[in-house]
Amino acid sequence: MKKVELKDAKLYEAAGHFKMTTLRLQHKEITGVESFWVGLSYFLPGGGAEMSVANFERVYFMISGEMTVITEDGKEIVLKPFDSLYISAGEKRALINKTNLPATMLVIAGYPKS
Repeated sequence: MKKVELKDAKLYEAAGHFKMTTLRLQHKEITGVESFWVGLSYFLPGGGAEMSVANFERVYFMISGEMTVITEDGKEIVLKPFDSLYISAGEKRALINKTNLPATMLVIAGYPKS
């Protein structure tokens, strides 16, 4: 077992993201977890992520605030506190915080496939 306190979590840059901050809570470099990693993302109003695709699965879990997830075909899915969303490998998405309040999201993701 390896405990990570929030005060010890490390910042990291998330490519294609804007007006937000990300922290690694669990990662192979931190605790040795091998199948997935867990991050905590704080999005400012207007913050989000560009339309992109990943070759690994992801789950978004909203802790506070709201985030809008935009699918490749333009469908919008609004995530509110305690909502979660599964995104399969190869599925495109964009993110935007359309509110005037910060949003906090837990991200659980697999490691990129080789």
